[in-house]
Amino acid sequence: MEINSPMNEKVKNWAKLQQKKYRDQTGKFLVEGEHLIGEALKAGAVEQLLIEAGRTNPFEREKEAIVCGESVMRKLSANVSGAWLIAVCTQKTTAPAGLRTVVLDGVQDPGNVGTIIRTAVAFGFDQVLLSPDCADVYNEKCVRSTQGALFHIAISRTELIPALNELKEAGVTVIGTALQGAQPLSELPVSENIAVVLGNEGQGIRPATLDICDQRAFIEMSSFESLNVAVAAGICLYRYRRRG
Repeated sequence: MEINSPMNEKVKNWAKLQQKKYRDQTGKFLVEGEHLIGEALKAGAVEQLLIEAGRTNPFEREKEAIVCGESVMRKLSANVSGAWLIAVCTQKTTAPAGLRTVVLDGVQDPGNVGTIIRTAVAFGFDQVLLSPDCADVYNEKCVRSTQGALFHIAISRTELIPALNELKEAGVTVIGTALQGAQPLSELPVSENIAVVLGNEGQGIRPATLDICDQRAFIEMSSFESLNVAVAAGICLYRYRRRG
């Protein structure tokens, strides 16, 4: 099968996945690039694989590809220069393997969200919970920033207060990052069942969310007042990384 017209109905439907409302409606999203698609294939998330005419399918054993003309691939790609390999993927809901949780309260930059998801996987966390106003996980910039990590961790968009209460009832210690009324991160005890809450880039964690936290932590610095939320996440998650 080969598709050469950008006006093909299938192509028009795939192109709609560049918009959040269609990703939400269909439960699908687009992934570009060999590495990310390889991770998606490992997770069984690839519904269709699209390849530019004249290219060799690097995943020939795993998935048959639909051959598309250059103009089709350019229409579907978020990159100005286009992409030669694109996958239509399903938004898979995975049950967390454990209770170790990263919680994002109003983090709005997709690059930050993606980087934090990648960091959560690197340090052995089981799930990421996002408040409804966080950046869309399936935004192209966010997907790219995860470097495929989003296919290897449970991710949920939910109301945080009931979700945090459930975690606390299950014996999870909830740590919120804050500047006021907080202890140095290095002085807090290390716990296996932990939830680390990180807030909006400008406003931090909402007061109602912070009130639920068992402890508040700040990162000791020599002079500068604050860190980018993804950098702060890296420091906090390393502190509570899975050991052994």
